[in-house]
Amino acid sequence: MFNKILIANRGEIACRIMRSAHAMGISTVAVYSDADRNALHVTMADEAVAIGPAPARESYLCADKVLEAARRTGAEAIHPGYGFLSENADFCRACEAAGIVFIGPPTAAIEAMGSKSAAKNIMSQAQVPLVPGYHGEDQDPAVLQQHADDMGYPVLLKAVAGGGGKGMRQVWEAEKFQEQLEAAQRESQSSFGNSDMLVEKYLTQPRHVEIQVFCDAHGNAVYLSERDCSVQRRHQKVIEEAPAPGLDADLRQAMGETAVQAACAIDYRGAGTVEFLLDSDGAFYFMEMNTRLQVEHPVTEMITGLDLVEWQLRIAAGETLPLAQEQVTVNGHAFEARIYAEDPDNDFMPATGVLGFLQTPQESAVLRVDTGVRQGDEVSIYYDPMIAKLIVWGEDRQQALRLLAKGLSQYRVAGLSTNIDFLYNLSTCAPFAAAQLDTGFIDRHRDLLFDQAQTSQQEDLALASLYILLRRRQQARSRASAHGDPWSPWHTTSGWRMNEPHLQRLALYYRDQELEVTAEQLSSGESPVYRLHIDEHLVEVTGQLNGDELLADIDGFRQKITVAKHDGVFSAYRSSGAFQFSLLAPDTGEAGDTGPGGNPRAPMNGTIVALLAKPGVAVAADTPLLVMEAMKMEHTIRASTAGVVTEFYCQPGDLVDGNAELLNFAPQE
Repeated sequence: MFNKILIANRGEIACRIMRSAHAMGISTVAVYSDADRNALHVTMADEAVAIGPAPARESYLCADKVLEAARRTGAEAIHPGYGFLSENADFCRACEAAGIVFIGPPTAAIEAMGSKSAAKNIMSQAQVPLVPGYHGEDQDPAVLQQHADDMGYPVLLKAVAGGGGKGMRQVWEAEKFQEQLEAAQRESQSSFGNSDMLVEKYLTQPRHVEIQVFCDAHGNAVYLSERDCSVQRRHQKVIEEAPAPGLDADLRQAMGETAVQAACAIDYRGAGTVEFLLDSDGAFYFMEMNTRLQVEHPVTEMITGLDLVEWQLRIAAGETLPLAQEQVTVNGHAFEARIYAEDPDNDFMPATGVLGFLQTPQESAVLRVDTGVRQGDEVSIYYDPMIAKLIVWGEDRQQALRLLAKGLSQYRVAGLSTNIDFLYNLSTCAPFAAAQLDTGFIDRHRDLLFDQAQTSQQEDLALASLYILLRRRQQARSRASAHGDPWSPWHTTSGWRMNEPHLQRLALYYRDQELEVTAEQLSSGESPVYRLHIDEHLVEVTGQLNGDELLADIDGFRQKITVAKHDGVFSAYRSSGAFQFSLLAPDTGEAGDTGPGGNPRAPMNGTIVALLAKPGVAVAADTPLLVMEAMKMEHTIRASTAGVVTEFYCQPGDLVDGNAELLNFAPQE
């Protein structure tokens, strides 16, 4: 077994690998970019080596820098995690030449599966079922479109060197084919350095079911059950579960054996995942094989009781598989929810910012949090916006689903947008509970998943007002205790007026509205009672505030919430979700300059990729004007109405800030 390994990755997967390595007594080396100097994976490692500037192409993707770090520290092996260099055959070959073990499959296996078109040909020869499509080398746009036209729409464009949903586009009509092809090619070239495409028939309601396989260097191979990864946005997984619901024993065995057959066809070694599309009639088709550990591997660990990273390390060290197929057992059900910095209501646009407040549910034997960030860390434009993975296990799917919903309700983040509320809505909606799964789940159930306010405005304002009142009371007590005259009337917060009710007026900003709440204090003591005037309703509230925990009683209904303040905004968290509010400052009559309106702005920090319109030429509404890239994804800026671009304020390659004006657009009169 190795004494020291280097992890050529960052974030939660680097931390995850280190936990297994340390448990096995193996020392670890981290590598880090300038942006990750103080990252969690750096502090967890026994040693760490700086490898360059923040952009991944100048640090984590530089194979020579990673290998030099391994040589410098005496690391015997390199674990690539997932993403970055994990499926880079040249890097694998360079490790071998340097006498350093690559903890992954052989170079030939990576090359065989690295091209989706080549992989399809290999699988066809191995008699693994394939989705109908064009996997040829001729990349002439007219040839690609002709195959799409012959197949019939919808079709799916996929980067031959792709993964993680990058370089992938659905095309629903011939008129949109060239536009979507160009976008997919740009994204593929940017992500993988290869713009080649394949075209496949798009199955309208398939499930995405994948099989975890392991092979050693001694001819042994097993499959470790399957995972359902059907719930996706942007072709990227959101919630995964294992085992896949609704599969009978025969289908489960057939898919598992086919996955092993696919792995053996390329003389595989280590951990791999064979991904299938499962149609409603029970037919399944090979989609791709990921020659690495998967993001969703924890759900397989939860139902098998195995440490897959430990298996990787043992196989890379030359050991045989720890178990034979008949010894693999599956127990219970597991879910994984990917918690991202993103805005689900804005097409899941990635978000950046500082994790001003971070509180996770308590970990246990049935709940696990895999993360690479801490409170105060920044989610930047340079890397994937994943914050963490929440993994739960239950004796059956229903129990696991309840634990998932509860865990999400206890996961609290402030300082940037996240998908936590969306995940909660998803995990508690009836179709998901009934396992009505396919890759179109999110689009089909949008009304259930988006903008689902769990409580009324009146209740939210009551909680916000009670928190502000009790917070003011605490602050006044603190000032009074430090003052020479603690009984001074200047320290009271009851709103006392001679011969008048004790009233206070609170100006709150909530859901893009400026609202006023009037509070009348009815009693004092440790739990003062207030009567609130909200939207012409009277609400009686009382409670206690201990740090950031508020125990509130609203008209006899008690609940406990956590409140965090970040950049002047309060975030209130409770079992049914979260809401934000702020306390408005008195109006001094001054207004800030909001700048000119109407011109398209950058949705976030990013890099300009292409200018698609010509200044002075009229365009129709919804015409693509500009493409920018941020957090490994392309975003197309379109004309909101018919008009003319008179001037671009940026050029390809420029870095732009979020909300920066990108161009001057004159609407058609």
